[in-house]
Amino acid sequence: MMDKAIRLASFFALDGEATDCKECKTGHINSTYFITTDKGSRYVLQMINKNVFKKPDEVMENIYGVTTYLKELIKNNGGDPERETLTVVLANDGKTFFLDENGDTWRMYLFIKDAKTEDSAESTELFELVGEAFGNFQCQLSGYDASTLYETIPNFHNTKHRFATFLSSLEKNASGRADRCKKEIEFLCEREAKCSLIVDKIASGELPLRVTHNDTKLNNIMLDSNTGKPLAVIDLDTVMPGSLLYDFGDAIRFGASSAAEDETDLCKVFVKTDMFDAFAKGYIRGLGGSVTETEIRMLPAGAYVITLETGMRFLTDYIDGDTYFRTEYPEHNLDRARNQFKLVADMEEKEDMLNEIVEKYITK
Repeated sequence: MMDKAIRLASFFALDGEATDCKECKTGHINSTYFITTDKGSRYVLQMINKNVFKKPDEVMENIYGVTTYLKELIKNNGGDPERETLTVVLANDGKTFFLDENGDTWRMYLFIKDAKTEDSAESTELFELVGEAFGNFQCQLSGYDASTLYETIPNFHNTKHRFATFLSSLEKNASGRADRCKKEIEFLCEREAKCSLIVDKIASGELPLRVTHNDTKLNNIMLDSNTGKPLAVIDLDTVMPGSLLYDFGDAIRFGASSAAEDETDLCKVFVKTDMFDAFAKGYIRGLGGSVTETEIRMLPAGAYVITLETGMRFLTDYIDGDTYFRTEYPEHNLDRARNQFKLVADMEEKEDMLNEIVEKYITK
């Protein structure tokens, strides 16, 4: 495969000839390789997973549009466009991707030098910086017309639609497991109205449509290797139109939880308010006044809805027979669902506290 990767690299506009290739084994979706040329230039070559992204050409159109916009903005602000956002390396024919003989779609980025990623935030200080980076990403793109973007995964955070899918799965009960999760089904059904909260407010115009990242985990921020400060937001495959509440919510669901999402001792699962506070502080600062006060006040609701949605997705997959998420044992998805629902319940108990945290960072 290394030889093939080097061969495929030659179809892109490289600085020099590809001479070395190393596989990156940390990603879970796309196949990734690091390419080095005889002139010492480094690149990232990826095959887009067509099972996840059915229309990779639309994925690349989104990414190229957003990164081109960001580069101009960064340049005008005196920054370094090659380090502060992804650089799409065009194929030799001028396209943003290359189709190989098997019909697979490949793309290439410039390698961001002297940068690293972290998988988890070990301190509130780092999580605050991550929040600021994602907030700044949103601020930078506040002038970008989100309606021009494709939905690379249709209805990805349409929680209302996902609830309808859950009900359909429940009716079919393909796995015959529905009787094993009655409490979880009841928990979710009692919160059906919450599933429509964000979707309905986008439809009514109360929440504006914005460019959203939709995978706001810490390891999608490149950090400067020397200073540890955030450099660039990466992994833009799921950049789509949506609400910024989705991005804030997913970051909190993942980064402010006290435990891994498959922790089975639910006594250990709760929202760490210090981490919530840190991320909210950084995120709101990064937004720089570019969004509405309604959006900021609803940030805790974003965390609530996205956590509820994630638990629902795990429960739906459990009832379907584990057809989507990779599992390690038969009850894995059910354990994940219980875990996320415990987070939801904890958010309900701490609702006033979370709202107060956000309130103190609103600029009057």
